[in-house]
Amino acid sequence: MTNRKYRYYDFIVAAFVTVLLCSNLIGAGKAAEVDLPFFGHVIFGAGILFFPISYFFGDILTEVYGYAHDRRAVWCGFGALLFAAIMSSVVIALTPAPGEYNTALQSGLEVVFGNTWRIIAASMLAFWSGSFVNSYVLAKLKIWTEGRHLWVRTIGSTAVGELVDSSLFYVIAFYGIWPTEQVISVAIVQYILKTSWEILATPLTYAVVNYLKRKENEDYFDRETDFTPFKTSV
Repeated sequence: MTNRKYRYYDFIVAAFVTVLLCSNLIGAGKAAEVDLPFFGHVIFGAGILFFPISYFFGDILTEVYGYAHDRRAVWCGFGALLFAAIMSSVVIALTPAPGEYNTALQSGLEVVFGNTWRIIAASMLAFWSGSFVNSYVLAKLKIWTEGRHLWVRTIGSTAVGELVDSSLFYVIAFYGIWPTEQVISVAIVQYILKTSWEILATPLTYAVVNYLKRKENEDYFDRETDFTPFKTSV
């Protein structure tokens, strides 16, 4: 792969990392409820309303620029999550200054950012694995479909990637803490919600992908790509 300079690649990576951080730090702190057909009242982490956007950007990066460029973005996101986890732990561990305000603030920080390391590890491993699976499946489907039927590879790759993500996260984070039946049921609901988001976003995916391919003059096929996830070079 030649190291071309792209007009929009850096902006998409920045957006990808921003969405990833916000959905893990802001949305993950709130449990919400929704009434769904067939499922009834469902409790879910508010972050899943926005986390699938990271897969949206992952699809765009792989489809337009290729697997290696998405791989670099995934490592940027992983590094950002790791730094956020370390920073949160350090800030919470610091002894707060005297005063009612600082005491209340410390309690709030512990509630919002004081996730256990088991949950943090589960989140990071699930994201890392799911993102690479998503990108790999999309790249292979693009070759097999000869670049036709974009919806097949965006929805298909997200379905596989989110399956890996949801399965890993809930098993690692909550197995042995929640009843096994609850771990499975919550993982299934989260998976359905995340994948449904990708289906609904298909028209937007088409519009953004077509715009970028035209502006960047790029439509990369990963025919000779080294698919190892343990690289950052393109």
